Amino acid sequence: MRLNFFVSFVFFGLISLQLPPLSTQQATESCSSTLPLNDLTFDSTLLQCVEAWTPQNYILRYAKTVDNAWSFILSAPDSSAYIGIGFSTNGQMTGASAVVGWIPTDGRGQAKQYLLGGKSPGEVKPDQGDLNIVNGSLKIESVSSRLYMSFQLTAELPRQILLYAMGPAGFIPASPGFSLREHRDMTTTTINYNTGSQSVVKGSPHSKLRKTHGLMNMFGWGILIIIGALVARHMKQWQPTWFYAHIALQTTGFLLGLTGIICGLVLENRTDANNVSKHKGLGITIFVMGILQVLALLARPDKDSKYRKYWNWYHHNVGRVMIILAISNIFYGIHLADAGSSWNGGYGFVVAVLASAAIGLEVIKFRNK
Repeated sequence: MRLNFFVSFVFFGLISLQLPPLSTQQATESCSSTLPLNDLTFDSTLLQCVEAWTPQNYILRYAKTVDNAWSFILSAPDSSAYIGIGFSTNGQMTGASAVVGWIPTDGRGQAKQYLLGGKSPGEVKPDQGDLNIVNGSLKIESVSSRLYMSFQLTAELPRQILLYAMGPAGFIPASPGFSLREHRDMTTTTINYNTGSQSVVKGSPHSKLRKTHGLMNMFGWGILIIIGALVARHMKQWQPTWFYAHIALQTTGFLLGLTGIICGLVLENRTDANNVSKHKGLGITIFVMGILQVLALLARPDKDSKYRKYWNWYHHNVGRVMIILAISNIFYGIHLADAGSSWNGGYGFVVAVLASAAIGLEVIKFRNK
C-alpha cells in the first residue's frame, strides 16, 4: 500500500508541475504607460490612447497633429508575427485597406499598406490600397518585447471602423511577394476619434470555434476525466455507486474531448495553421489512449481472475499517463492560441484544486490503512 501511495503522490506531483503556464511572458502595456519612442516626427503629448484589443493587449495612440494629417501608433506584444490595422467603410475585411508590419530575423522592421481584396491570401495585395500614407512616416520597431508601428495619414477624418489582426506565430512575410497568411485572430471595432471611445463589432470568424475547441478539451480530458479517476480510486466504499459515477464521468469526458478534437481538426483546416503539429499529435495520442481505456473496460476480467492484477496495472497507469499528457497539451494549446493569462490562471487554479484534493485523499487513505 505504501508503494501505491508513493506512485499516486508522484503522479499528482507531476500534475502540479504543469501549473506554470507554458506560454512565454510578453510585455504588457496600458494607456497609462510611457511611450518608449524617442524619434517621432510629431508631438507625442497630443496623442489620445485607446486599449483597442484588450485580449491581445493592442494599444492604439492617435492624434490629428496638423491640418488633415493624422498620426497613429499601434503597439502589440512581439510574438514573432505580423500585426495589422485596417480601415474599413462597412465593417468588412473585403475592400478595406490595412497597414501591416513585422520584424524579420535581421531585426530591421518592415511595414506596408495592403489592399484587402478578399479573404484568401492571394487577394491581399501589398503596396496597394487607398490610404494616403505620408511618405517616410511608416515604420515599425521592437522595444522591450513589444512592437510599435507608426504612420501618418492624410485625411479629413480617417475611417472609424478599424480592423485589428494578429498573424500566425512564427510566420514573417518575405520578399519578393510579401504575401500574408491568414491571421491567427482578429477583431473589428468602431472608434470615435473625438472622444476616444470604441465598441467591438465582432471577433475573429473562427473565435467561437477556437473557444469551443479549448473548452471541450479542457472540461473533457482536463477536468471530468481527472474527477472520474479520483472517484474510482477513493470512493469504492460506496458500491456500486462509485462504478456508475466513474463510468458516467469518463464517458462524458471522452465525448466532450472527442468534440474538442473534431473542432480542432476543423479549425486547423479553416485557418491553414502551420504551427500545431505537436499539439495535434499529442491530442491524437490522448484520443487513442482514451479509446484503449474504453476497450479495456469491455475486456475487464473478473475480480477473481489471475489476469485482473495485470489489467488493473494497465488501466490505472495508462489513465495516469493520459491525464498528464492532457493537462500538458491543454496548457500548450493555451500558449499556441495566445489566449492570455486568464485561461492559464483559470485552468491552473482548477488543476491546483484537483491536485490538492487528490493528495489530501491519498493522505487520508494512507492513514486509514
